[in-house]
Amino acid sequence: MEYQVLLYYKYITIDNPEELMLAHKEFGKTHNLKGRIIIAKEGINGTLEGALADTQAYEQWLTADPRFADMWFKRSPGTGEAFPKLSVKVRPEIVSLHLGEEDFNPAEFTAPHLPAEKLHEWLEQGEDLVIIDMRNQYEMKVGRFADSVLPPLNNFRDLRQVVDDLQEFKDKKVVPICTGGVRCEKASGYLLKKGFKDVYQLEGGIVTYMEKFPMGHFKGKLYVFDNRLVMGMPGGEGQEVIGKCDICGDPSEKYINCANQTCHDHIIICDTCFEKSPTCSKTCAEAIMATV
Repeated sequence: MEYQVLLYYKYITIDNPEELMLAHKEFGKTHNLKGRIIIAKEGINGTLEGALADTQAYEQWLTADPRFADMWFKRSPGTGEAFPKLSVKVRPEIVSLHLGEEDFNPAEFTAPHLPAEKLHEWLEQGEDLVIIDMRNQYEMKVGRFADSVLPPLNNFRDLRQVVDDLQEFKDKKVVPICTGGVRCEKASGYLLKKGFKDVYQLEGGIVTYMEKFPMGHFKGKLYVFDNRLVMGMPGGEGQEVIGKCDICGDPSEKYINCANQTCHDHIIICDTCFEKSPTCSKTCAEAIMATV
């Protein structure tokens, strides 16, 4: 069976998020869909996997709602095992930045969208710009744009703590980037509110850039939040391996969680080190041996 993964979001006012949540749960159940969907009064953010016919049915069902008629779905091949179940939740935000009184609606205020083709053109021409990666550190480790700024983000909400350290770029042409665009929709507006003057956001996120330019300026693999963990794009075979084994430093794109359950750190590990011990350190390896 052919499977497909859908990645999508939209900032739009939803007056009845609980009602929409229940409708999604029912549709997902009847069409064997799995994944994660966040619904809030500010919009919807989802990643779904299912058989091709079922994901196509979902697209038709969702876009029949006038609020989502122009939804942009990013599609990639699935495995049938990308998610263990379907989770649909109502939350205060579709991505958690926790701005409190500084919060704003990205549907009303955000930076201009920059098509992947235009960003590629700028990079090819050596345009004076700064790409700021708005993903988490473990995402950046396995793939990133060359010469991009990599803030120390363990979570997206950490942007509030590091934004002052980015002030050196406030008079530059700045392009925040993320996986599918949802984080940068909000991050770009936040930068504008913090005094950045020339801000753009990569339309459709890294996944769209990689689809169009698989051997372009994004190096390595794209970290995804499902059981695939990382993915490349057709045509990107032979792309440089950016990730490095956290144990020995050799090139690798293999992510695991440390086998020591009291640690469980998310690490990159090469095949050689994995065969020796699927752990992040000698201490964790010894802890496992002590329980045998």
